[in-house]
Amino acid sequence: MVVAILFAILGVILGLLSPVTIPITYARYTAVALLAALDSIFGAFKAYIAGTFEPRVFFSGLLTNMTLAGGLTYFGDKLGVDLSIAAIVAFGVRIFNTLGAIRRHYL
Repeated sequence: MVVAILFAILGVILGLLSPVTIPITYARYTAVALLAALDSIFGAFKAYIAGTFEPRVFFSGLLTNMTLAGGLTYFGDKLGVDLSIAAIVAFGVRIFNTLGAIRRHYL
């Protein structure tokens, strides 16, 4: 677990220092995909501390969440409706609920 956290921190540092820019047309898709990934990561951590973590469930949930979020954003763009807000609200609520459960576990 410590190794995963160290590599996550290293990845964030390298990402901040790299000169990669995301085109504005993909910015919403990237933001929603990152939020979906954070939801899956926090859910995996919650499962880990509960002793029920399974990598297969984590990776399938990660791919499903990111695909669903990207699909909602894409179809919203095609319809002229900002459906990315639905994904942002849904994943945001889930992240806060998961973080609350993690906090309660450690208190």
